[in-house]
Amino acid sequence: MSDIFDRLKKDHDTHRDMLEQLGDTSGDSDTRKTLFEKFRIEVSAHAAAEEETLYAVMLQDPELREEGQHSVSEHKEIDDFLEELQDTDMSSPGWLATFKKMRHRYEHHIDEEEQDIFPVAEKQLEKGVPDALKDKFEDRKPAEIERAKEGERNEALD
Repeated sequence: MSDIFDRLKKDHDTHRDMLEQLGDTSGDSDTRKTLFEKFRIEVSAHAAAEEETLYAVMLQDPELREEGQHSVSEHKEIDDFLEELQDTDMSSPGWLATFKKMRHRYEHHIDEEEQDIFPVAEKQLEKGVPDALKDKFEDRKPAEIERAKEGERNEALD
């Protein structure tokens, strides 16, 4: 049986694979455009659904609030990178330099979540809460994918 932490790690593994594929692209190619758009939508939807489920609960708990605030602020940082990448010519050296910075920050963020934040939250949350949060995450993410496709931005990420 999986819980919210297993579900989020599954997404993180997908994101790592997508970053690897994106890193292997070059120039203003259709492959780069397609992969970047898929990555942007996926990560935006993941972050929004994660904030609406796990981090909403963590922010209400004084023992977990600081970790929750830290992760939400990192989501904003990644969102800013994604916006900058959208506004930059994919064939320019600037796009690749920004992509490398974003990739480094995002990989650091998900490693930190998995190694530091999730274990603390798992110990602190009451029994059954991680399972309920997984179900809520599964319900929210499809709607967040649609919002990201439409280019709408979650207020929590602005």
